[in-house]
Amino acid sequence: MTGRKLRVTLVKSRHGRLKSHQACVAGLGLRRLNHTVEVEDTPENRGMINKVAYLLRVEEA
Repeated sequence: MTGRKLRVTLVKSRHGRLKSHQACVAGLGLRRLNHTVEVEDTPENRGMINKVAYLLRVEEA
């Protein structure tokens, strides 16, 4: 593991989305609109980010 981090921001609401997409947003630690968190760059986190990419803004930290 390289220890790289990603800065993830929720830019669209998760209300009205599929339950699995809401679970991915929660799994990333995002709670509200415009909330930003830093997560490890792992395959698991990348999978969740790819699934709900239309709701997020992702940058390298």
